Amino acid sequence: MSATTRDNTSHRRERLLGDAPGAFAVARFVRVTPQKARRVADLIRGARVEDALTMLKFQPQAVAENFLKLVGSAAANAETTEGLQRADLVITQVMVDEGPTMKRWRPRAKGAANRILKRTSHLTVVVEPATDKKGGN
Repeated sequence: MSATTRDNTSHRRERLLGDAPGAFAVARFVRVTPQKARRVADLIRGARVEDALTMLKFQPQAVAENFLKLVGSAAANAETTEGLQRADLVITQVMVDEGPTMKRWRPRAKGAANRILKRTSHLTVVVEPATDKKGGN
C-alpha cells in the first residue's frame, strides 16, 4: 500500500511519518521509569531492524524485552500494511514519554510514611526503509 492510496490516516501517523513509507508501534503504560527506558532506546536508535533485534535479545535490562516486542511489531506492521521488506528497515525514531505515576505509601518508623513513586512510560518505535534515507544524499 503506497502513500497515495492511503485513504484515512491517523493523527499519530501524520505526526510520526507524514506521507513517507514506514510504520510504527506504540506500547503505553509500561511499568518502567522513562530514565531506564531511554538508556535502551539510545542503543537501538538508527540501527537496522535485524541488528536491533539481536542487540535487544542480549541486553540485561528488563525493558529490553518490551523494546524487542515493539521493534518486531513495528517491522511486522511495515511488512503487512506497507508491503516493505524487513531487511531494508531502519529504526528512525525511538521515543520514550512519561506516563502516569502511581503513588504508593511505605510505612516507616514512629508512624511515619514515605511516598513511593511507581513510574510508567509510553514507548514508540518508528521504522522506515533505509533506501529512502540514503537516496537524499
